[in-house]
Formats: sequence, structure tokens, C-alpha cells
Amino acid sequence: MQIPVSSTRHRYRDTRGIGGHPRGLTTLFVTELWERFSYYGMRALLVLYMVATPSEGGLGLDVPTATAIYGMYTMWVYLLTLPGGWIADRWLGTKSAVLVGGAIIAAGHTILACMGIATSLAMLYAGLSCVACGTGLLKPSISAMVGELYEERDERRDAGFALFFMGINIGAACAPIVCGFLAQHHAMKHLLALCGFNPAHSWHWGFGAAGLGMMAGLLYFYRAYKHIGRQEEFSSAARRLQYRIYPSLSSVEKRRIAVILVLFLFTVLFGVVSEQAGSSMSLFADRLTDRSVGSWEVPSSWFQAVVPIYVILLAPLFSRLWMRLGERQPSFPAKFALSLLCVAGACACMVVASILAVSGKVSPLWLLTAFFVQEIGAVLLNPTGLSVVTKLSPGHLVGLMMGVWFLASALASRIAGYLAGFFDEKRPDFLAQYFAVLSGAMILASLVLLILTPRLRRMIGDEK
Repeated sequence: MQIPVSSTRHRYRDTRGIGGHPRGLTTLFVTELWERFSYYGMRALLVLYMVATPSEGGLGLDVPTATAIYGMYTMWVYLLTLPGGWIADRWLGTKSAVLVGGAIIAAGHTILACMGIATSLAMLYAGLSCVACGTGLLKPSISAMVGELYEERDERRDAGFALFFMGINIGAACAPIVCGFLAQHHAMKHLLALCGFNPAHSWHWGFGAAGLGMMAGLLYFYRAYKHIGRQEEFSSAARRLQYRIYPSLSSVEKRRIAVILVLFLFTVLFGVVSEQAGSSMSLFADRLTDRSVGSWEVPSSWFQAVVPIYVILLAPLFSRLWMRLGERQPSFPAKFALSLLCVAGACACMVVASILAVSGKVSPLWLLTAFFVQEIGAVLLNPTGLSVVTKLSPGHLVGLMMGVWFLASALASRIAGYLAGFFDEKRPDFLAQYFAVLSGAMILASLVLLILTPRLRRMIGDEK
């Protein structure tokens, strides 16, 4: 017999946290903000650092090698959430998994920061491996803890996740600006030279700032540890019991899992394009975009901050739109199809920008527009995808199916890293063809999904 977690204890309605939510949400909000600051701060620099010449303080790798490393790294960040979540459920518990994972992440950033003293590929791989392993432990655990703050019927749950999502994007927006300034800006290099440091090693100050961000989040979490409650002992016990009593799946449940897997494939396609933001589009910003503002040059890594800023602006608007439309809003397969059309539009912008780059560096408005159209698609797909998995998965398989859903990002990151290896700033005409192929593939995928939409809706009944 399955024991519902909520029956094991009674909790009063805690409203001492942000916006009248449980106090623990404030802790998790701040912790995840700093963890995402560390992740996106380092990610904004990674490819640029690897392709920079040794005289510029970089590793001097060619673009295919650098983007392959980037793709492999981002793939493992998501791939390791499966064993990380399992370890948290069965052994560590969610709180301990966050602490251990955060410490491993901080260690990884410290290794990257120390590469200014002894630069080597081995240290790069060690640092990236630590960040990936630590994220695999922390990310699924901290998300699970948000859900554990609320009783089953607490109407604040969805709003709590929305606030948590905002924390993620605030950290992601600030990170490239801070870390990018430290790593690339001439003012920082000048300051380092005045202080007797090698200005070419400014990259590692950026990596160090990412590490300090993770340490700040870890310290905050540790100090507020006691305020999050002790519900993970109950939920972990219930999950362990569920592992031993899996019932057979009904025909309806099998059809719904099939729908999730179909949408999984289209999510991979979406991610292949959206993950270009940290690789090929980052290189385009660095090498083919006019970043001059008067006598000042904007660091190319700052363009990475645009993506989460757009999400922060767009997410509340779409939330209000869906609330206003109610039952008239598009079905979730239709939202997925629209998201694919958006990334196709983003690639179309890059086609035009690449054609213009034949004659010289192009206006940053092309990249800013491409990112904006792409993030409309992200706001359509990402929250919808998480909602679909929780709605359609059998109760005893929600955690497993969420892990499977993260695999879409892992696979997409690996493919995106491989494709970005074809970037060549000396051949803008080829880049135009590259982005045109991606755009065409997304349009075709969107049409296929629109054709499948009626069948998918019949497979799941009346669910949106």
C-alpha cells in the first residue's frame, strides 16, 4: 500500500517567505540564484576562453575542439541529474545533496580560476567535471525541495515555482555582465597591470567570480538550513516504498508516456538551436558583431545576459495571456510547434546577419533580435514541458520522467556543440547557409508537430 507523504505529518501554513510563501522558498530562491550565477557566468566565458590565443591568456584551441568540449560539458551537466537525483532520493536526502553538490561545484570553479597559475587541459577537464557532477546532485534536489515546501493542495505551489524560476533568470542575467567584465574588459586588464598581475589572466578572475557566487549561495543555504523543514525524510521514505511497489501501467498511462516521449524528440530539436546561444552565436558576437559604443567596446560575453533578461520580461506576460485565454489557449503540442517556429525565426535573423557580415561587422541589433525571438519560443516551451511531464506521468514515475526530460537538454547540448564546430568567421556566406539549414529544419519539425497535434490530444483526452 502506498503511503502518501502528506499523511505523515501536518504542517501549518507558513507565510514568512517571499510573497507570502513558506520561509524555505526564500532560501531556495537565493541559493539557486547564486548557483545559476556561477553556472552561466562560467558558461559565458568558456568557449571564448578556449579559442583565445595563449598571448591573450586563452588555450588557443580551434573552434571545432572548443565547441565539442563545450557541448560535451553541457550535455553531462544535464545527463548527471539522473544519477544525482537517484543518489539524493536513496542515500543523501535533498538537503545534503544540495550542500555536497554546491561544494563540488565551488571546487570546480576554483580549479578553473587557478588555471592562471598553471594552465593545462587536464585542469580544464577537472574543473568542468566537478561543476557537472556537482550540478547533477544539486539541481534536481533543490527543485524537489521547492515542491516539498507545499502541501498537496496548497494553491501557492505554481506561484512558488514561478518565483523560483525568476531567481534562476536573475542569476543568469547578472552573471555574464559581472564575470564578462572581469574576464574581458580593458578596464579590468588595466587594473590588473597596475597591480602587478598579468592582464592576460583576467579570464581567471571571471572564473573566480563564478566560484565566489556558488560559495555565497552555499553559505546562505547552510545558514538557513534549519528553516527549510525536515520533510525530505518523509518524502524519501515514501519514494523508497514506491520503488518496491510499481504497479503495471494502464493503457491510458502508456499512451500518455508515449506523448511525453514524442514531445521529448521535438524538445531536443528546439534545444539544438537554443544552445547555439553559448557557442556559435557567442562567437558571432565576439568576431562578427560591432560592439563599439563610442570609444568603449562592449564585452562579447555580455550578450549572454540578454537571454535571461528577455525571459524575465516575457514570462509574466505569457502567464497573464494564458490566464486570460483560459480554455481558449493553444494546446500544449501547439505551443511546442509555435516554439519551434520561433527558433526558426531566430535562425532566419542570423541568416541575414551572416550575409551582411560579408561586408564587415554587423549591428548588435541582429543578435539582440535573434535572441528575443528565440526566447519567445523558450517561454512557450520550457514551462509547458515541465507542466506536461507532471500532468501526464503516472504518480509513481514523475521523478523518473523528469529525469528523462532533462536528457533532452543533454542530448541537444551535445549535438549543438558538434554543429557549432562548423563556425568560421572567415566564411560568413557559409554561416548564412548554416543558419538557413537550422531554420528550415525547425520549420519542418513545427509542421510535423502541428499535423500530429490532433492525434496527440486524442491520446491524452482533454488535457491541455
